[in-house]
Amino acid sequence: MEIKQQGSTLIEVLVALTILVVGLIGIFNLHLVAKRSSFESFQQTQASLLANDMINRIKLNTSQLSAYGGVYSSLPSYPDVDCDLADSASPQCTPAQTLIWDRYQWQLLMQGGYERVGDNRVGGLDFPVACIQANANGDVLIAMTWRGVNSTTDSATHYSDFVQSCGTSHSRRRVYVINTFIF
Repeated sequence: MEIKQQGSTLIEVLVALTILVVGLIGIFNLHLVAKRSSFESFQQTQASLLANDMINRIKLNTSQLSAYGGVYSSLPSYPDVDCDLADSASPQCTPAQTLIWDRYQWQLLMQGGYERVGDNRVGGLDFPVACIQANANGDVLIAMTWRGVNSTTDSATHYSDFVQSCGTSHSRRRVYVINTFIF
């Protein structure tokens, strides 16, 4: 007489669960890597947009070209004169006042000052530092640095001394550099 097996044995169930758990752990880890990569990509895009924003600000105020040079790393104080063109009550600003307003707006964007969740600024770069080298001949170099998610090598090591001095040397430092000519 032949005995037919019905159902699954406990060992088969345990093997199936083990395979399922290993697969789920792999999917979870893949999800974490994708989220980190997405954040790194977002930060790179933000740096690119911010650098191009400053180039456009400089192009609109070329009489102050050299004065845009410097290191930008902290949240600025509100300027004496509001040069926001969207506000119809704004006075006509001089080039020097526009320079101060541009610096204020740009640093606020870098720090994520316009995008908030509660008291946290969420739209800017993570620990940003920007360095601008603007020469009277029109040569402009902008270096944006921020803190990345994962440790790698310091991204600034392959650049000039000016770029390497922008921000703090660290294994999580990321760098975006743009060099242009404004005439």
